[in-house]
Amino acid sequence: MPPEFIHLSSLVRSPLLDRHGEKIGRVDDLIIRANTGAHPPVAGLVARIAGREHFVPISEVFELRHGRAQLQGETVNLGRFERRPGELLLVRDVSGRHVINLVGARLISANEIELSRVDSQLCVVGVDPSRRGLLRRLLPGSLAHRGGPSAVVDWESVEPFVAHVPSARMRIPYRKLARLRPAQIADLVEAASHEEGEEIIEAVGLNRELEADVFEELDTEHQREFLKSRTDVEAARLLATMEPDDAADLIVDLDQARRIPVLEALPADRQEKIRALLNYNSETAGGLMSPDFLAVNEDSTVEGALDEVRHSRFGPEALSTIFVTDAEGRLSGTVSVVRLLKANGSAHVREIAEADPVTLRADADRHEIQRKMTDYDLSATPVVDGDHKIIGLITVDDVLEMLLPTGWRRDFGMTSADS
Repeated sequence: MPPEFIHLSSLVRSPLLDRHGEKIGRVDDLIIRANTGAHPPVAGLVARIAGREHFVPISEVFELRHGRAQLQGETVNLGRFERRPGELLLVRDVSGRHVINLVGARLISANEIELSRVDSQLCVVGVDPSRRGLLRRLLPGSLAHRGGPSAVVDWESVEPFVAHVPSARMRIPYRKLARLRPAQIADLVEAASHEEGEEIIEAVGLNRELEADVFEELDTEHQREFLKSRTDVEAARLLATMEPDDAADLIVDLDQARRIPVLEALPADRQEKIRALLNYNSETAGGLMSPDFLAVNEDSTVEGALDEVRHSRFGPEALSTIFVTDAEGRLSGTVSVVRLLKANGSAHVREIAEADPVTLRADADRHEIQRKMTDYDLSATPVVDGDHKIIGLITVDDVLEMLLPTGWRRDFGMTSADS
């Protein structure tokens, strides 16, 4: 048998009755404690009695249903209402606001909050983001109030924003957001208000690597916005965990007065890479390339090359193609990880490498980059200097970013919207 839902809007402003059915006040809000299970039980009411707000523990409530709340017992201990840490008020803190639907990684509006009896307790079981839910909340007593909700999102998959709650001492649980992909979290940030976006970024900030991955997925406008609100040291800490080419782009976007202080706050090795990238025009291969790549000597064994891959700190995109160099450090070939895995471990890399690879010069423009990588079906292309020594790497991801319009995720409806 499906559960019987009680709309929050049908309880708000409903009369509060004493044991004998006499009206003594009204219900203003319902209180839950955050992080108390998948469907948190109602802990009490905020009731307005004689012009003052009082806390009514749920244990003092005999009946709570559509349009009425009745107390039990001859005497009731009604304390003056004061917020306590860890508590959420469903009307003031959640209703009508954005919440995160972790299933599908979307922001939805809590147009209506649904309650139901679970093991004899009245619990919050879901959110109705539909227009009908909005009508019920805005027009109490309307026809929209009749019947069940039109679309309920299980509260277990919902995460409300809490930074705005006075005395909340809470944050969005990092472990829940960590289940999402960085691009999904970035979509949430871009769809949210600035305050909501800051709350998401703060939550993922517990994991520096995830924070950097999310930041790299944000559009330039949001990256600038969040960097602007951080100190030079905080900005440098974040940029230090990003890919050097992405960090270089962001430093260029900073106000001129901040560029040098942020750059000098970076670790020495990262600072050196980024300074080198800043010497190139951002529209050329030099400005687009990453200085992170793996190169092995052609006399190395296959097993030795694989060991280099295992111990490399570079990301997968930088390791799909391994560059091969001669004794003078010049590029002599390329070899894929797959080919290394299939080869005899004692063989020399030069025996299986592809000679004369397609390369790009640092001054190659976007059209040349796109043409070469598409014509030769390349996932990664080395950028070389005049001595044919490797100075960087351009991947297919870089080409896609060039081809896709700014804000393409929003344009294709991949950010959130209300149901």
